[in-house]
Amino acid sequence: MESLLRKIAENHGLNIQSHHRLFGGDINTVVLLECANEKIVAKINSEADYPRMFSAERQGLELLGQTNTLRIPKVIGHGVIEDDSFLLLEYIPSAARKNDFWIDFGQNLARLHKHTRDSFGLDIDNYIGSLPQPNSSATTPTDFYITQRLEPQFKMAQDSGKLSFETDGFYKTVSEIIPDEPPALIHGDLWNGNYMVDIKGEPVLIDPAVAYSIREMDLGMMQLFGGFPEEVFSAYNEVYPLVSEWRERTSLWQLYYLLVHLNLFGSGYLGQVKSAIAKYS
Repeated sequence: MESLLRKIAENHGLNIQSHHRLFGGDINTVVLLECANEKIVAKINSEADYPRMFSAERQGLELLGQTNTLRIPKVIGHGVIEDDSFLLLEYIPSAARKNDFWIDFGQNLARLHKHTRDSFGLDIDNYIGSLPQPNSSATTPTDFYITQRLEPQFKMAQDSGKLSFETDGFYKTVSEIIPDEPPALIHGDLWNGNYMVDIKGEPVLIDPAVAYSIREMDLGMMQLFGGFPEEVFSAYNEVYPLVSEWRERTSLWQLYYLLVHLNLFGSGYLGQVKSAIAKYS
């Protein structure tokens, strides 16, 4: 670690005076660098195990940051030294939430989702957790969700013996209920561990799995593991009204994230996956 940090400092002109590990980081080692004039967060992992992960994360963070909606940590640098890949980020101190935190969160998330382009996907593939996430272009939300989100996860689960079922009838049902909306720039992995609160009491988004995708996916993930009050969804709906029956579709978007958890962590998520499948089969 010491040797790697010295090389990072040399490459990026940093005067590192001390460093210590930060809490968290199932995939990455996360280190706070105490430099002469600033603090920097360094995320470190194996380039061989997770090729181009930080390159993709950098592009995702910068894409989100360019919207000037929710605060995003600024990227200071990234690179690969031998087998170690690293990402250097702005350090953002935490504080308590301001009184209108959730209103601000919901309204600015809606403004983020208004950023669009002609097709679904992204110019690069990235990661969802430690799993590759394909982002090939699609012209409809149905094609994108089936081919770029569900199919890869179903195949992984079936190949590993975690799940077995016939998808044809399921995909037909799914195709009939996905709303025909334009691509939305989404965070992509918006559970309650991927936001923080800055010293002004305002929301900050971290650790994205960005794509121009289906905006209801972010809202579905926000409801999967809790941590977001109803107030945030009401505030969102005021700025960018949701298509009718969006709550009824929540389990459809959660299925993707449950499949990811099934593939990452095993059979503890199988019951929830099967319940979501059954709803649309």
